[in-house]
Amino acid sequence: MTSAPWLELSRTVRFSDTDAAGVVHFQQLLGWCHQAWEESLERFGLPAGSVFPSGRGEQPSVALPIVHCHADFRAPLQMGDTVLIRLEPERLDPSSFAVSSQVLLDDQLVASGCLRHVAIDANTRRRCALPDGVDRWLEASSLGRIQPL
Repeated sequence: MTSAPWLELSRTVRFSDTDAAGVVHFQQLLGWCHQAWEESLERFGLPAGSVFPSGRGEQPSVALPIVHCHADFRAPLQMGDTVLIRLEPERLDPSSFAVSSQVLLDDQLVASGCLRHVAIDANTRRRCALPDGVDRWLEASSLGRIQPL
């Protein structure tokens, strides 16, 4: 199945991503997963400020903290490698979702990660429904739509 273009993102491994052995440092993978999710939302048509607090102006009424994450490594990545990060979002219930990421180098799965989010009211800090934009992004992702809604 071909993913929608807003669910596949490219990234080049930079020197600052690597450790003293010259391979990607473990903490970078989860950062890449989150950055790919952010970029996917923007490509879908959701401005970052509508989803994440920006410190400027009006803030989103719903926060989406990560409540669980994990990463698995299968092969080393080195500076200069260009990888494809393929996102696989999944709604878990009306107030939570997970974004799994596959990191591919030349069509080989070299790493994977997962971020699980829960929607909470930004003021009361109580669980609530997902924001409309994220809900639409998840719906379009589950339907395999090629174009954003």
